[in-house]
Amino acid sequence: MATRDFCRPNPDELLRQIEAEEAQARRGRLKIFLGYAPRVGKSFRMFDEGRRRAERGQDVIVGAVQARGSEDLAPLLAKLEIIPLTPTGVDVERIVQRGPHACLIDELASDNPPGSPREHRWQDVEELLDRGVNVISAINLQYIAEVQPEIERLTGRRAQRSVPEAFIRSADEIVVVDVPPEDRPAGSLTPRQLSNLRELALLLAAEVVESQLQRYMDAHGIQQSWGTQERILVCMTPRSEARPMLQTGRYAADRFHGHLLTVYVKQKELTREAEEMLEQNLDLARKLGAEVHLLEGSDPMGEILRFAREQRVTQIYIGHTQRSAWRFWAANPVDRLIEAAEGMDVRIFPHKSAA
Repeated sequence: MATRDFCRPNPDELLRQIEAEEAQARRGRLKIFLGYAPRVGKSFRMFDEGRRRAERGQDVIVGAVQARGSEDLAPLLAKLEIIPLTPTGVDVERIVQRGPHACLIDELASDNPPGSPREHRWQDVEELLDRGVNVISAINLQYIAEVQPEIERLTGRRAQRSVPEAFIRSADEIVVVDVPPEDRPAGSLTPRQLSNLRELALLLAAEVVESQLQRYMDAHGIQQSWGTQERILVCMTPRSEARPMLQTGRYAADRFHGHLLTVYVKQKELTREAEEMLEQNLDLARKLGAEVHLLEGSDPMGEILRFAREQRVTQIYIGHTQRSAWRFWAANPVDRLIEAAEGMDVRIFPHKSAA
């Protein structure tokens, strides 16, 4: 009698999936209008969406509005209920008690006065989201902490306030506020600078979409290396001819605005020569801006595959080396990698020693 094997879900993975679904169900949704330069109209777009939602019958309120330069917003704000700021910032308790369908929060990068329960306005928004309130907010690219060094390099300026990129990535929806070239704000920024800033904003928006996709996959137990950006993993051994793999990976990551990672599974009883070669390879990886990860385990191939799935790797680079260099692996490690790396492209770099 024929039998069929059924794959039972891992209890820990199932529990994490259930917890993620429950947390997502309780949490409010966050939508962000992202401006790549001042005066592109991000606040206007946000409040205009609030007006349109209210006209469709949604209960929309305003939790914070910019203090200066809001004359153009007056026709939009006239139709919306405004919850005034308190001396300590956004009136979180009143907004939660009010229970609107959506709350509009302008100037996301603002700091709260000293003595406030939370230091920054984005933390007020985080509190609202945790308590089930949907929030629509707006921010300029220059205020995102991790992007500020690049902004400073492009413009020579750096904002004093900031919002962590992780918070922006947590958004359920992000809209890059774009305008035609002829309508872009005049000022000290050149057309080339504006174009570079716009590209940065679009890349960040793509990363937010990737984060949304990953959260969906995690919540539904999907293990697949789909994404909006390339994530390239270079696998090393002490005998790897790492330079061509790393240089090719760096070029590909830069071309597609992706990420370059390097991994080495620790081996025992290496010769002095092998240790020196490995250290040189890892130093080169660091100089090329790769994330370097050292793993341990009795099954190096399994560890690399596990790591690749966790990191949502899209491409794996591996050298075709002598079997002795992979002595802990299965009889044909390259074939095993290709068969097991579902959803990931595997690129093999032949080593001269294997010719």
